[in-house]
Amino acid sequence: MASIPELSRSAMRDTRPFASGGSCEPLVTSDPLSRAIVDGPAINSPTIDGAEAFVVGQTPDGRARGNARSVRAFDIAVSLLLLLVFLPVLVLVSLAILVTSPGPVLFVQQRVGRGGKSFPCLKFRSMVIDSRERLAQLLAESEEAREEWARDQKLRNDPRITWIGAILRKTSLDELPQLINILLGHMSIVGPRPIVEEEVARYGLRFAAYCSVRPGLTGLWQVSGRNEVSYTTRVRLDAFYALRKSVGYDVLICMRTVPAVLARRGCY
Repeated sequence: MASIPELSRSAMRDTRPFASGGSCEPLVTSDPLSRAIVDGPAINSPTIDGAEAFVVGQTPDGRARGNARSVRAFDIAVSLLLLLVFLPVLVLVSLAILVTSPGPVLFVQQRVGRGGKSFPCLKFRSMVIDSRERLAQLLAESEEAREEWARDQKLRNDPRITWIGAILRKTSLDELPQLINILLGHMSIVGPRPIVEEEVARYGLRFAAYCSVRPGLTGLWQVSGRNEVSYTTRVRLDAFYALRKSVGYDVLICMRTVPAVLARRGCY
């Protein structure tokens, strides 16, 4: 069971229309930041039946445009502030990677962004330079690893991770370069976890919801247990968040991010 710390006891019944402008069946769920979310077909699990109603690239109304401008201003202000605060850390981490492991400081991977467009997602390199070949060999040799990778797209005991990379992942410092992605407009401070093209099929009808917002440095998945949360629940969280994105909601998630990072729950 994966859960989110309970902030209130009130549940919501959401009957607002989806982004297409049409109506949909009432969405009965609990706010992920207010009630526990469990895996599987449980009562409190958020379901976004009708997420296919999202239309990517449609012309937003005045309220949506105003909200988008406010979110973008929030993203720029926070990312600039964080870059200044963490500048010494960025320098030290870069030096540590150079000294302890051969290869580049940054790992650049194409991820799926808003509107389904790909962008170069930046991270501090936490793996050996031949990680792709090692993964292929491991999956070929280990049935257990194949099952874990197919289920989560992650390995709890990943032999490709360097010792400095393990520290970076545990502390989430490997994701600090994504502040540059935010300034460039590829990402947002808060949003769905950026996915690779191979993961698109796993989102099904909810992929349109994912595409309706920018991927985030943090989000509901990150404050819900990260890798302890099933992939199915992660998809639900992404679609649920897309319905409610606003500066106020982003601030609330940012407030939950600090204790989540310090607790290091689900980080590997």
